[in-house]
Amino acid sequence: MLEDIVIRRMSKSEVDRALDWAAAEGWNPGRYDAESFYAVDPKGFFIAERAGEPLGCVSAVAYDESFGYVGLFIVRPPYRGQGVGLRLLDVALRHVQARNVGLDAAIDLQQTYARHGFKFAYRNIRHRCVGDGEAPPDLTELTEVPFDEIVRYDQTVFPTSRPKFLSRWIAQPQSAALAVVKQGRLAGYGVLRACRDGYKIGPLFADDPQIADALFQGLCARAAGAAVFLDTPEANAAAIALAKRRQMTAVFDTARMYTEGTPPGRVDRCYGVTTFELG
Repeated sequence: MLEDIVIRRMSKSEVDRALDWAAAEGWNPGRYDAESFYAVDPKGFFIAERAGEPLGCVSAVAYDESFGYVGLFIVRPPYRGQGVGLRLLDVALRHVQARNVGLDAAIDLQQTYARHGFKFAYRNIRHRCVGDGEAPPDLTELTEVPFDEIVRYDQTVFPTSRPKFLSRWIAQPQSAALAVVKQGRLAGYGVLRACRDGYKIGPLFADDPQIADALFQGLCARAAGAAVFLDTPEANAAAIALAKRRQMTAVFDTARMYTEGTPPGRVDRCYGVTTFELG
């Protein structure tokens, strides 16, 4: 019965468990994502329970007063079709109300989110290849770039500043983070992180296709012989072209949606989405 459901905030350890559920759904989360996620908004992770039994979860992180993001929306298989998801989503959206809220929806769930005010922006397409090759010259370890410069560049693409997230994201175990610096300024950066299956590259932000390609190759060289995934926004034709040029295979796609329309940002610099869970 719906009246028996309790929805409460998750602890950090419970976010780790939610990522295990995400792995079971085939979403292939990063092995160390929870710390970066939780740091953004510890109050933005919710779990539904009945008599102590976990039924499902959702995240709705408020980056600031203007932008939020919904993800990790999972109802465990035995409890689907019972209204649990709607209860979770209602609570999540109340947490980020009065903001422009984004999410990456499964294609067949677009109408569900549309009923909650979300509007389609563009598709994000996950591509796969196998890491190999050698890193090109003139790449810089991201640790050599001042952190304030990373945050500044990141915000030219992402809808808002996210220093709490980035400080952890770029320093995960089993990861690599590379940059291209031109004339003393950051011209692109990318992060490779360990996932349940292989590695993901994200974000991959760059001033132009040549810089994106160099960063992609440098990161692939750090994952030789392993699966590498890149989530490319269809709104940037150059990102799709990079995936094709690298002979990557499309795995699945999502619908990027927002409640107040696509926010400002240089989507032409986005060659790889950071994460479907937090944008």
